[in-house]
Amino acid sequence: MFSFPQRRARVALFLVCGLIWQSGQAAGTLSIGQAVSLALQDNPGLAEVQARAEAAAHRPSQVGALPDPVLSLNAANLPLDSFDLTQEPMTQFQVGISQKLPWPGKLELRAEATRLMALGKQDATREARLMLARDVRRSWWNLFYLDRALATVEDNQSRLRSFVQVVQAKYRVGEGLQQDVLLAQVELSGQLERAVRLRGMRRSEAARLQALMGHPGDSLVELPAVDPPELLNLEGAEVWLQQALAERPLLSMKQHTLDASNRRLELARKGIYPDFTLKGAYGLRGGNNPDGSSRSDFLSIGVSLNLPIFQGSKQDREVDQRTSERMEARYALDDARRTIREQVERALADYEQGREQARLLLNGIIPQTEQTVASMLAGYQVDKVDFLTLVRTQIKLNNFRIAYWKALSQAKQAEARLLAAVGGENNHE
Repeated sequence: MFSFPQRRARVALFLVCGLIWQSGQAAGTLSIGQAVSLALQDNPGLAEVQARAEAAAHRPSQVGALPDPVLSLNAANLPLDSFDLTQEPMTQFQVGISQKLPWPGKLELRAEATRLMALGKQDATREARLMLARDVRRSWWNLFYLDRALATVEDNQSRLRSFVQVVQAKYRVGEGLQQDVLLAQVELSGQLERAVRLRGMRRSEAARLQALMGHPGDSLVELPAVDPPELLNLEGAEVWLQQALAERPLLSMKQHTLDASNRRLELARKGIYPDFTLKGAYGLRGGNNPDGSSRSDFLSIGVSLNLPIFQGSKQDREVDQRTSERMEARYALDDARRTIREQVERALADYEQGREQARLLLNGIIPQTEQTVASMLAGYQVDKVDFLTLVRTQIKLNNFRIAYWKALSQAKQAEARLLAAVGGENNHE
């Protein structure tokens, strides 16, 4: 069993490999680390989530504060015949104040539920950062594949042009067939069409990457031309799942939602207890009593409270509502754990598939096919191999090379998905 420091060491290993790999990148190109940093800095969708979290952080103190006291000014018992403030003994000018006081514990529960939801918003921001970084990495690696595939197709075009020259030379001296010349030209046209499709796919992917970075329509995206990175041998799913359970913001967000729902349920259960309103008023009177003494002022104090007489249709139903919401939050947390396990296992499976496929193509299939093409080309020049077989083998070699770049790209995209699934955010690639 691996400890958390060991799991962080694995993420650090990705970091070191990324730094070593980028040491050969040319200036003026967009590295994957630069792309992620730009996206985290300028993506408007992420900025929206961050602003929402900042707004939520200001809510708990508001919800936990008492309602504002109410000041009242009244002129009471004015005689309508004269409006004289001293004519009648009960005429007075009142200054009053009232304050609502929730039942003990209600304010604290309401504030705590709001605080937990605000923490969930912060977790949502961290989760959004992870997902954005994942999408940028996947888009970058897809661009990497398209660039290498396009270069491979262009190299294959050059090889086919050399084949055309060989065929035409043999045809001019009467040793070749016209159908071989036509076949070579058809295959060359097919490669030109494939290059057009790849360029279109690259423009589309570059536009997506620019949008993720928050710079739509900016200058062309150019990636560094470097050697392919090493695909490391990763550990099993359970090791990564431990890190995910400890560090994935999605789980923390769901847990905060569950905790907040518990507080709301407690608050709903207190709904049957009344809230109070304390009132006080001072009545100023003018004039004199019949004995000639000045009329004394009045002081009024009181308390009012709400009566939960509709408990069966109101407070009890709110308890039922909050109970269902708590179950919803609990199921959401369980579902998030299940989803994360699936994400980790699928990312690992896709990574291993891409890694094994890339290794097989690079170390076995491609070198063998290159030797076969070279041998067939020599054999064709002395009429021991037909041209159709030579061309088909060259096309296979081209497809194998493209398949290698695709497998490498898919493995690195799976690695990006894995890092996001376990809550790893590497901004220094």
